[in-house]
Amino acid sequence: MTDTSVSRNAATASAPVRLIKRVVLVLIGPFYFLFIAFVPLLCARRRGFRGWYWRLVKRACSRLLLLLGIRVEITEAERAALAQDRDSIIVINHRSHLDGFALMDAVPDAKWFTFAAKKELCRHPLLRTGFTGAGLVEIDRKNGSLAMETLGAAVREMPARRSVVLFPEGTRARGESLGTFKAGAVLAARDSGRSIRPIVIHASDRLLPRGRFLPKGGVIRVEVLEPFVCDPAAPVDADVARLRAAMLAAFDRA
Repeated sequence: MTDTSVSRNAATASAPVRLIKRVVLVLIGPFYFLFIAFVPLLCARRRGFRGWYWRLVKRACSRLLLLLGIRVEITEAERAALAQDRDSIIVINHRSHLDGFALMDAVPDAKWFTFAAKKELCRHPLLRTGFTGAGLVEIDRKNGSLAMETLGAAVREMPARRSVVLFPEGTRARGESLGTFKAGAVLAARDSGRSIRPIVIHASDRLLPRGRFLPKGGVIRVEVLEPFVCDPAAPVDADVARLRAAMLAAFDRA
């Protein structure tokens, strides 16, 4: 039997499994995620809620990817590095709407993190309670100085093992390479004295490109780089360029 025949038979055998997963997602998914959305309304004031709820959200992201037939790859060494990571700001490139889900699946429970997101996402009362419970940092992207003040204050108040996640490109990259980086992560790192932990997402846009509603099954690679330390003596733009170059080198290797 040829390799082509083996691949064809494997794809045929997996088709019923993919169909079953998609049916389960359609039938059960909405109720499951509504439950997750309503939990903060009932339990947000309970002691230890944030840690418990954060793990619940992470499990939900992992189950969603499983039902979509998407697997996230990260080495054990990279996972261990994240588990021990402290006093950092996490920076990842942005390829598709799957990036946040992949990161939630890949990062171990020992490492706490939250996202910085535009404040418009928090306007809905139901979503706002959940986002607040998860520690989401609201950013007013229409007011740059206020956004940096909010981000800086949030980072300074975070415990050492918690990090905020920033997308330095600001939005999903449109080209084959990384987009232009904004200076927010570097400014926040300099202000707080934290290092930057760069993470490179590979192939998420191949599974869910712009304009596509339902992703294809496949593999997303999450690559954790060495900590990036800002140089206070250098111009901010120089640090931004150096950070982008390090992430671009890893992105291009794949």
